[in-house]
Amino acid sequence: VLLVLDFATRQGPAMLRAARQPKTLAILALSTLLIGGNWLIYIYAISHEHVYAASIGYYLNPLVNIALGTLFLGERLRPRQWAAVALGGVAALVLLAGAGDTLAISVALALTFSFYGMARKVAPVASLPGLTIETVLLIVPSAFLLQWEAAHGAPPTFGVSPLRDALIAVAGVVTAVPLLMFAAAAKRLDLSTLGFCQYLSPTLQLMVGLFVFHEKMRPAQMAAFAVVWSAVALFVWDALAVRRGSNARA
Repeated sequence: VLLVLDFATRQGPAMLRAARQPKTLAILALSTLLIGGNWLIYIYAISHEHVYAASIGYYLNPLVNIALGTLFLGERLRPRQWAAVALGGVAALVLLAGAGDTLAISVALALTFSFYGMARKVAPVASLPGLTIETVLLIVPSAFLLQWEAAHGAPPTFGVSPLRDALIAVAGVVTAVPLLMFAAAAKRLDLSTLGFCQYLSPTLQLMVGLFVFHEKMRPAQMAAFAVVWSAVALFVWDALAVRRGSNARA
């Protein structure tokens, strides 16, 4: 699908140029490992009924984005943004105190996706060619993993039912679309702002855990969600205040 999109939008030459540049290819190889690991951890969490742990991981993601943006990219935060970060830190401490065995899932998801965002931000390649190269690079380890599982008696993935085959294929497209949008946004937004924009996804995951999978929420998770939502509200308040100030000066 990505290769077709590349050549339909005439970005095939850009993809080939990026693939021939060692520095760009090295950055994309790193981002490939990060996003591949993120996918595996996320799918493990969902399949083992740790939906809330996955949701919390993506709620913590903006905190790591902010840290990376301020430490490595020279981004600066306003006082209300720092207060939002502090609230997020409180949420992380609450999780550390009561999340138990799911804390590793949450932290791993936050770290892998945040570093992926940073890698894509500094990679000198557009979103579609970059994602295409990442997907091509994932073919080799994916094929190796599938072969290893088959050799150790894992049940077949395809051929179980037409519906399952279709869902697996569609999942690839469903994954590619938001990643394309994310990579494009990473080029245009501060890493800290981008992180807070991502709170929609874990909120939807929370709703799925509550109303679709009927997963029980631990007290620590409930408290962490409440603190994180307060941090999001503070960040949004700051963004609206800055926009109103800019409009007033204009």
